[in-house]
Amino acid sequence: MAKPAHPKARDAAVELIRRAMVEKKLTQAGIADAADCHEKTIQNLLHGRTVRDQTLFDVAMVLGLDFERLKEAWHGTMSASQPMELRGEGGLVAPTYMGAYTKAAVDHYIGSYVTIRPSFTKPETIVAYRTDIVWDPEWPSLLFEERDRPDATYSHRGRLYIPASSMFIHLVSLTKGAMRMVLVSQLDRAGEMRGLITTLNKQRAMFVPVSAPVVYVKSATFRASQLGEQTPKNPDYKGYRALLAQTTADGYAHLVE
Repeated sequence: MAKPAHPKARDAAVELIRRAMVEKKLTQAGIADAADCHEKTIQNLLHGRTVRDQTLFDVAMVLGLDFERLKEAWHGTMSASQPMELRGEGGLVAPTYMGAYTKAAVDHYIGSYVTIRPSFTKPETIVAYRTDIVWDPEWPSLLFEERDRPDATYSHRGRLYIPASSMFIHLVSLTKGAMRMVLVSQLDRAGEMRGLITTLNKQRAMFVPVSAPVVYVKSATFRASQLGEQTPKNPDYKGYRALLAQTTADGYAHLVE
């Protein structure tokens, strides 16, 4: 039988969660909505009652807390020499579940990118938009945000997960249980990242899963003409088409039919 958590340890974890709620201006209902759980579950959590580790994980994701350390505090297995701070290592180290990367190790990702992928609905059309990547000290990690999309309603905002032992990284957005993931190679010397985007696309009356090659090209300047829906008549189309073709030809992504 697992050793029950010390009441003071769980009280400290609850206090940490409450502080994070205040800093992020989130109510119990707001957390329940963002974590895709019942408000009663959040009430149980804030009263120190037993909840599933999945609930702790979801709440940690919403509040920007390190899940592993929150779980240790919740179950009373964290030693007194391991104080858990809301902002991590001075806001310079991402949580363990995101890759535990430091700001210094990933600051070359910070910047803006032309994002290129095929249109999901229009043949011979490429969609190009801007993606900004910044460091978020409130939830220590790289944050991405899409801008200037022709379908602005579906723009995404999320976090970068960077495994230490992989040449690929993940750009993940999570909203009310709905997840979109982009899996691309690490940034190379040419300022490019290549891979696959997997998401949902609206087709007629419903959303269906889709996947396609995607390329991020780091850029200091942007022209209005290079963004939006690109067809063969646009001057940037040929270059964009070549980048997407190289993504599969060079082995950055493989589409199986």
